[in-house]
Amino acid sequence: MSGSIPFYQKHHLHYDRGYRSKETQSKVSQYQASSRYSASGSASAATRSRGLNVSSHSGLEESRLSPSPKRAKPTYLAVDKDNQIIGYVVPIFRGSQEFATGLSDTEEARVRDTAAYMARRDLFTSGLEMERSELISRKETMRESAERITLNKRIHEHEEHFKRMNEDSLMHAPEFVIKPRSHTVWEKQCVRLHCTVSGWPDPRVVWYKNNVALDPLANPGKYKIESRYSVHSLEINKCDFDDTAQYRVSAMNSQGELSAFASVVVKRFKGEMDEFLPAPRRAITEVGPVSEYGITFQTHIVDKFGVSFGREGETMSLGCTVIIYPALHRYQPEVEWYRDDVLLSPSKWTHMHWSGDRATLTLTHLNKEDEGLYTLRVTTKSGYETYSAYVFVRDADAEVEGAPAAPLDVRCLDANKDYIIVAWKQPAVDGGNSILGYFVDRCEVGTTHWIQCNDTPVKFARFPVTGLVEGRSYIFRVRAVNKSGISRPSRVSEPVAAMDPADRARMRGTSAPWTGQIIVTEEEPAEGIVPSKPCDLQVTEATKNYVVLSWKPPGEKGLEGVMYYVEKCVSGTDSWQRVNTEIPVKSPRFALFDLAEGKAYRFRVRCCNSAGVGEPSDPTEATTVGDKLDIPSAPGKVIPTRNTDTSVVVSWEASCNAKELVGYYIEGSIVGSNVWEPCNNKPVNVTRFICHGLITGEKYVFRVRAVNAAGISQFSQESEAVEVKAAIASPAPPYGITVLECVRDSMVLAWKQPSFIGGADITGYFVDYREVIDGVPGKWHEANIKAVSERAYRVSDLKENKKYQFQVRAANMAGVGIPSLPSNTFLCEEWTIAVPGPPHDLQIREARNDSLVLLWKPPVYQGRDPVNGFYVDIKEADAPEEAWRGVNTKALEKTYTKIKDLKEGEKYVFRVRAQNKAGVGKVSDVTEPVPALTKPGTKEIVVDVDDDGVISLNFECGNMTPDSKFVWSKNYEDITDTSRLTTETKGTKSKVVFNRPGEEDIGVYSCLVTHTDGASSSYTLSEEELKRLLEISHDHKFPIIPLKSDLAVELLEKGRVRFWLQAEKMSNNGKVDYVFNDNVVSQGEKYKMNFDKNTGVIEMTMESLTPADEGTYTFQLQDGKATNQSSLVLIGDVFKQLQKESEFQRKEYFRKQGPHFIEYLSWEVTPECCVVLKCKVGNMKKETSALWHKDRHQIKVDEHLGFAEGVLKLEIAQRDLPADTADIVDSPIWRRLKISKKDAGVYEVILKDDRGQDTSTLNLTDQGFKDLMNEVFSVIANSSTPLKITSTDEGIRLYTFVSYYNDLLQVTWHYKDSAIAFSDRIKSGVVGEQLWLQITEPTEKDMGKYAIEFYDGKGGLRRTVDLSGQAFDDAFAEFQRLKAAAIAERNRARVAGGLPDVVTIQEGKALNLTCNISGNPVPEVTWLKNDREITSDEHCILKFESGKFASFTITGVNTSDSGKYSILVKNKYGTESGDFTVSVFIPEEAGGKKK
Repeated sequence: MSGSIPFYQKHHLHYDRGYRSKETQSKVSQYQASSRYSASGSASAATRSRGLNVSSHSGLEESRLSPSPKRAKPTYLAVDKDNQIIGYVVPIFRGSQEFATGLSDTEEARVRDTAAYMARRDLFTSGLEMERSELISRKETMRESAERITLNKRIHEHEEHFKRMNEDSLMHAPEFVIKPRSHTVWEKQCVRLHCTVSGWPDPRVVWYKNNVALDPLANPGKYKIESRYSVHSLEINKCDFDDTAQYRVSAMNSQGELSAFASVVVKRFKGEMDEFLPAPRRAITEVGPVSEYGITFQTHIVDKFGVSFGREGETMSLGCTVIIYPALHRYQPEVEWYRDDVLLSPSKWTHMHWSGDRATLTLTHLNKEDEGLYTLRVTTKSGYETYSAYVFVRDADAEVEGAPAAPLDVRCLDANKDYIIVAWKQPAVDGGNSILGYFVDRCEVGTTHWIQCNDTPVKFARFPVTGLVEGRSYIFRVRAVNKSGISRPSRVSEPVAAMDPADRARMRGTSAPWTGQIIVTEEEPAEGIVPSKPCDLQVTEATKNYVVLSWKPPGEKGLEGVMYYVEKCVSGTDSWQRVNTEIPVKSPRFALFDLAEGKAYRFRVRCCNSAGVGEPSDPTEATTVGDKLDIPSAPGKVIPTRNTDTSVVVSWEASCNAKELVGYYIEGSIVGSNVWEPCNNKPVNVTRFICHGLITGEKYVFRVRAVNAAGISQFSQESEAVEVKAAIASPAPPYGITVLECVRDSMVLAWKQPSFIGGADITGYFVDYREVIDGVPGKWHEANIKAVSERAYRVSDLKENKKYQFQVRAANMAGVGIPSLPSNTFLCEEWTIAVPGPPHDLQIREARNDSLVLLWKPPVYQGRDPVNGFYVDIKEADAPEEAWRGVNTKALEKTYTKIKDLKEGEKYVFRVRAQNKAGVGKVSDVTEPVPALTKPGTKEIVVDVDDDGVISLNFECGNMTPDSKFVWSKNYEDITDTSRLTTETKGTKSKVVFNRPGEEDIGVYSCLVTHTDGASSSYTLSEEELKRLLEISHDHKFPIIPLKSDLAVELLEKGRVRFWLQAEKMSNNGKVDYVFNDNVVSQGEKYKMNFDKNTGVIEMTMESLTPADEGTYTFQLQDGKATNQSSLVLIGDVFKQLQKESEFQRKEYFRKQGPHFIEYLSWEVTPECCVVLKCKVGNMKKETSALWHKDRHQIKVDEHLGFAEGVLKLEIAQRDLPADTADIVDSPIWRRLKISKKDAGVYEVILKDDRGQDTSTLNLTDQGFKDLMNEVFSVIANSSTPLKITSTDEGIRLYTFVSYYNDLLQVTWHYKDSAIAFSDRIKSGVVGEQLWLQITEPTEKDMGKYAIEFYDGKGGLRRTVDLSGQAFDDAFAEFQRLKAAAIAERNRARVAGGLPDVVTIQEGKALNLTCNISGNPVPEVTWLKNDREITSDEHCILKFESGKFASFTITGVNTSDSGKYSILVKNKYGTESGDFTVSVFIPEEAGGKKK
């Protein structure tokens, strides 16, 4: 830049970086941070040289220690120890290395002497290596010291020589190389003015404020003046309004004097700025900040907490992430938290935590005392970083509706033996009613019992609490009261003891390390001496509730136990009354209550002890009981100023003559709402305040009240309305400076728009350049005097083959922003490459979850041939360089493209390359990372065609700012032909209207909303879309009344004919013409018309149709300019069928006047397989009868039906009751009669009464009976169970059960999908309700799938079972078992019969018994008597003949033959026995028994 302020800055008062919002300051501070560190590194390195103070030597050290070494331009100025230039150094031949360098012999030795090398050696070398290095260093140091002494001597000789030879040739007057710049800063922010002055002899520099010289010693900490290397600076700490002034810097030497001026303007208060805190104490040396272990720490506070809102009783955490570079293990910085400039310490209310990279402050239980500006300060050995934000605490909900908020900041002002004065601050919210006063509560420490200290509310915000026990500690709280109720209690005060300060000091004592506690006591009291009178009695505080007196004890020492009596009298009388008659006070202070308000009193005090009562003190002056402290007056004019989108800065004039002012309360209200909300709940003691939490775009008014202990003032006058939106600030610096084209004497530059534009459109850019010679930059020069609007500019008048650096500044209506970082060094030489230069000005539009639009401008340098296409590359933002990939394989002709198939949420970067016939050129700058994400509230362009056929594109944006504008473009270029499009914008909506839609309008239309987060959308108007829109437009220009239904005809009751249609929508002015065969018909006896405009139903009815009514019917509709018609043709068979149906309906109507069938006779098969004939009848009465007939023979009569509408039924196959229960209808004993062919026939029902009769017939013969039986079969089939497998002694049986079986049922058995041919081995049959298939003597050939199919005349029903595998094995095994069991049962030995159970026989008689024996093989026969085997002999003959007959014969029985006999038959299949008993009697015995 040039030495003077450019013309474009002279006209802007706020171009400096100070006048900007919080967002601006944050962005600029980040920008300055990056440049500050690099600058500080160079500055500190330049001053670390330990050898001779020669410019060339300093440049060498700077290049060695700076992060990016550059060769300094050698100079030959000699300076003395005070850094004063005294002459030139004459260079010698390069062969004399000693003189040329002034240092050690080798470069390695010089590097070791640097601070960086020493730090690395101390940190990383082993002990042996450290000893070796120290030994070498000592030797080199001794050698260098000797060389340095020799060098100094030789230089001194040259200096003296040149002083004598050229004493006047070097002298010149002071000149400002860089003048100080004006600044506009926030209140409590630091500002630094600096300038660079040249001149010989070295000028003396003095700073003035409003022509008054500044003395830093007169204002310690306020001003700091530094001068280093011709750079002079003035730093003003914690600026306030008094610092707004014109500052002058004067440079003077023997050749003359020159001054430069700069203004400092201190703007509105900005509470979030962190510069207001005092800098931590740290050692500052000549070379900059002290580094720990040779390392300079860089501290960054990120992830910051913002302005926060809480409510009383809640818990709130404030936290920031702190990044310290370089990161050292276990290194912990000093982390401090402040509230309103007061350092916080851990307590039960505040918890602090440091996790290694995050500092957290937790407010455990919010109260209004916690409201304020919170600051985090992180201090390292290299400096400190701070961050601040305001915390607002809202009142908790009142326990009683309408009660005031709780008081705050309860504290104890004075404590002694007899009373403690408690003070507090009044709340901002009174609940809608004035606060009547306050109640003070006390609680003894260690207990939880609260005691109310005053019976009546006190209005004064201070109160002396009496009745305390000496030596005990108390805590206090306060409650406010109005007519609605009492507030919640305040936060409790800190504990305080009821004792004199002197006693409290004595109790603390003095500690000594060898004796522990030394208690200081008074000297031994003297007994029997009455104390003298107190002195210096005065009224220290007076209110209408109490008066506080204080005095000094008597001057004598060593008095025994002095106490005091207080006396009062009404002014003008001598009647003294003792106030504390019963208990004298021990403290030299006392509070008096129960004084009459408005009366004047005098007071005096007497001392007393055990020796007696002393003389009274001198009385006080008359004191009138009343509040000496007045309520402050209302504050003056209130001025609101825009700040951010959610905050407003409110300033006001202080209350006049306000005493003991506590602070101010601010309230705000949305214009028109008349609802006032407090902006702060803790009084602020400044006259400016930032009100946060406001609604963006709303207009607010504000008012202020002042507070002191006497009460709260009246409200100030309401301020003017202010709209809540961000203030305008100068833009942030541009970035990304690149070269687009280079010729012999000019270069075309391009840059990127600033990330923050300051809330207003950028009006232009200013470009500066400087020449770089041998790595040393020169002075800045202005490239353009008039601002350029494009982000590309050709800098002319450059020198070919010279190197240049550039910087760019952006300007808006608020001023010119700070310049960008210097660009890379570019060589000005003509490009001769054949391929194109890089495209530039890449922009991202229409970012969505899966796509976005990329725009760019073609390269300025075309190459050897014109550009004929572009290639777009893409990669993920965090991917390596190898991840670049092409979006398109074929070159794009346009300078925009839509990139699709993106991954939602992923961040991408893009670049573009141009090509011509020679090939693909340089790549453009990479875009900033952009996420593929649809932002909330994003809307798309909507095409619309209005009622007049006008086609328009509409776009709506919901997050607009007051400065936002809609910018429409076609194919992403400005629309120049306004004759084809008309743009209309209203509020948050904008649209473009096509004046004459045609093929010329085909293209991509896009809309961008400025001053938003990139709100944009596009719409592609293709040829097909244009054709569709033109068709819709034509329909709207020539509208047709839409129809819900076309003209239709239907029959109504009595055979009436209704023609009708329904329109979608018609107005009350709509009309209809009814046309028949081109003739309009009207309302009359034949035609009845109706038009319901609410529903759009249009109808015309006719009583009947005649042959003359055959033809075409048309309804013609008209509603304004919209028309429509619908026709219906009724001719030929269509008309005849309709006429026939109409006549039938008329007959039906008359039929239904008497008893009739609603549903004619039909049949139904119930789930119980009953066949029921039924019909539904209507219009019945008691006299109506129903006669049932079959084949013209009456079978049933239903009389006295007695219902108007019902169902008649007749069961064909029904339950049949036994004869003896025939009359019992509900008997459970019944059998079902199965339907059979004899039930076939024609059934008929006749309804009749005096009104007429109706007949219904049902034909159940032939096909009718078949259909009925098929339904019966279907019911039977559906009742069948799944096919199962069982085994018998003959084979395997498959079976299923049905609920009801009918002999007419047809079933078919299948084996492997083929019908089974039955034989003697395979048979089927029915047993009861079981249907079975028997396979006799099955073999493996019988394995397979079997099925039974029920025939029902339709699809039938099939049940299947698989007789194979395990199922067959199990069944076959069971068959074998049963078969063996059957054989055994048939062939086992049996006693077939013939034996009696008991045989009674007379002695001497012969007994012969015979029984049949069966079994195969022939059984063995054994006879038993009394379970013992007997054999055949002469007395008992046993025979077994033919293998079938066994006989038992006793020729002559005797009594010994009596007993139990058994026959036992046995073969291999089994054993069986037969038992009988033989009883032998003697005749004589028998006869005797009979007698």
